[in-house]
Amino acid sequence: MAAGLAVALLLGGLVMPVPYVALSPGPVSNTLGDSNGVPLIVVVGHPTYPSTGRLDLTTVEETSGLDMGSALRGWLSSEDAVIPEEAIKPPGKTDEQLKQETTQQMLDSQADATDAAMRQLGVTPTSTQVLVFELTPNSPSAGKLAPGDRIVSVNGRPVTSGAQLRDLIGATRPGSTVRVAYSRGGSERTAQIVTAEIRGRSVIGVLSQEKKTYPFTVRIQLNSVGGPSAGLMFALGIVDKLTPDDLTGGKVIAGTGTITAVGEVGPIGGIAQKMLGARQSGATVFLVPPDNCAEAKQATPSGLTLVKAATLDEAVKELTGLRGGATNLPGC
Repeated sequence: MAAGLAVALLLGGLVMPVPYVALSPGPVSNTLGDSNGVPLIVVVGHPTYPSTGRLDLTTVEETSGLDMGSALRGWLSSEDAVIPEEAIKPPGKTDEQLKQETTQQMLDSQADATDAAMRQLGVTPTSTQVLVFELTPNSPSAGKLAPGDRIVSVNGRPVTSGAQLRDLIGATRPGSTVRVAYSRGGSERTAQIVTAEIRGRSVIGVLSQEKKTYPFTVRIQLNSVGGPSAGLMFALGIVDKLTPDDLTGGKVIAGTGTITAVGEVGPIGGIAQKMLGARQSGATVFLVPPDNCAEAKQATPSGLTLVKAATLDEAVKELTGLRGGATNLPGC
């Protein structure tokens, strides 16, 4: 009977929920191609050029709500990683807030990737706008602002970037009224909005999208992935589409990394799972942010060559060298 009780306790323990998240290789998308029949990068008003290879962005699949048995399987897996839930979802943050943040990060990343690519190509913006992308649930701006509105100013101070909009709102006291000037349909309007509070900071409940106007239009059409880690690959995809030379040289090249508007590449999470997903999708070269190199070296799948890239300009030069047969590229 004691043995039966021990078995029951063991089995019960295996199904007990634990505060961990499993990370596994996620979907891989070619920035030069389509996703569900929709081109990831669309250019209007400028010639585009075909590629014989791929520039793949990589993702990580997150599985929460683990029990002890699932966590143990993840710890023993050669493909997955199990990390504390608070590393993904800080205490006090709701799932909806986390989704809003990762969506905003992706929007900012797409805008920065476009700006970095245009800077790399020497294309100068003609203007900058901050647009409302969507309203959050129970938004203080509901009935006042709408998707597509262009934010002009907050309390009389001009808004020229998404970060500036958040700083101007965040500088006010939660529960105070802010005066937001915006443009809709060509007419200027003003809304009085009472700020809400998220983790001690004022918000008006909008996800913004920064849009620089260039002599031609570039659109990135991927909304199913959150976070900023696809920035480098989006920027490379834009550069490749707008230039006659084929950056890929016919190879399947994958990578990851955040990017700033001036082309600086930053670190990301889940590098081991992203490399594995890239290799499983046929990649032979993987672009790595310098700050991820130490971790990447310890988990590089067989057949995948690591190339370190600190900036978009470095990445372009390295791929150009690789296409020409260079073998002395900066690895990790």
